[in-house]
Amino acid sequence: MKNYIFTSESVTAGHPDKICDYIADSILDEALTYDSNAKMAVEATIKDDLIFIYGEANTTATLDYKCIAERCMKEIGYNEEYRVLTRVSKQSMEINYAVEKNQTIYAGDQGIMFGYATDETDTYMPAPIYYANKLAKKLGDLQHQSDLLGPDGKTQVGVEYENDQVKRIDSIVISTMHKEHVTTDELEKLIKKEVIDQVIPINLIDENTKFYINPSGSFVVGGSFGDSGTTGRKIVCDSYGGMGRIGGGCFSSKDPSKVDRTGAYYCRYVAKNIVANGYAKKCEIQVSYAIGQEDPLSIYVNTFNTGNEEEIYKIINNNFSFRVNDMINELDLKKPIYKYTAAYGHFGRNEFSWEKIKEI
Repeated sequence: MKNYIFTSESVTAGHPDKICDYIADSILDEALTYDSNAKMAVEATIKDDLIFIYGEANTTATLDYKCIAERCMKEIGYNEEYRVLTRVSKQSMEINYAVEKNQTIYAGDQGIMFGYATDETDTYMPAPIYYANKLAKKLGDLQHQSDLLGPDGKTQVGVEYENDQVKRIDSIVISTMHKEHVTTDELEKLIKKEVIDQVIPINLIDENTKFYINPSGSFVVGGSFGDSGTTGRKIVCDSYGGMGRIGGGCFSSKDPSKVDRTGAYYCRYVAKNIVANGYAKKCEIQVSYAIGQEDPLSIYVNTFNTGNEEEIYKIINNNFSFRVNDMINELDLKKPIYKYTAAYGHFGRNEFSWEKIKEI
């Protein structure tokens, strides 16, 4: 179809699943701060006042999981008291031997990863997830600044395309946790003025654009007391909002040896550079790995009839290396940077190394 409406959603840092992503990536960052070779896959689940931290770790760092989780809750904006249970074992030595040999990192698992880029926004992200993430970030900032709101929230943006180009925004949905005394009218005015009007270009809004602010009505009970959360359950929000395909694994909690994370970051890096350098208007990259292997099993390129794929394969071979160790080194992934990825998308944010553009 050339004319259609495509919709993507995002969530704020106080959403229960994002709480767990933030805890998991804060644990990873703590390990990498003291041990750049740490192998971590420690996740979290939350419900009500109970946080369960579990997984595998192989690191020389001493980690106080309870302290990290409690600090995360306060940083997000929750001040309740939480009970923290932990069940973390050492990474299987069979996996450990397969992943690192002679100071070279090999794939930490089998799997498929995707990267995607399009020229329809200045960040080379699809417009629906681009605006959904920007609204979520603005809403999250407002939640911290305003004594009327709580930390939990969601956004959703429907973009109308004409001839496969962004034409207008058809709908915006924003739901935010709030204090009990706040009226619907107060909330609508606040969100429209301080979130929507600050983010959405006026030329994309018209008299037919639909706005839904807290369409369910009251949203006083939120976070883990209104829902449960688990690490890795928002992988569509984390990537391309459903417009680009996604692989089989989540990102949060995983150290750079895990190709679910590093492979997805590198695929985005390559796809963005193909588009940014003018070789295609859209580009999707897929890569696959086998555990314990250094090289990928396959690399697939799709430009959706906007580029010369045979030429692009040659460009990729001449400019990029999908070897696990090379990806880690080129993107400098052994640093404690991951808690900053936990909310508002892993892609389209120029502070991350996999978003840099180079001449190819």
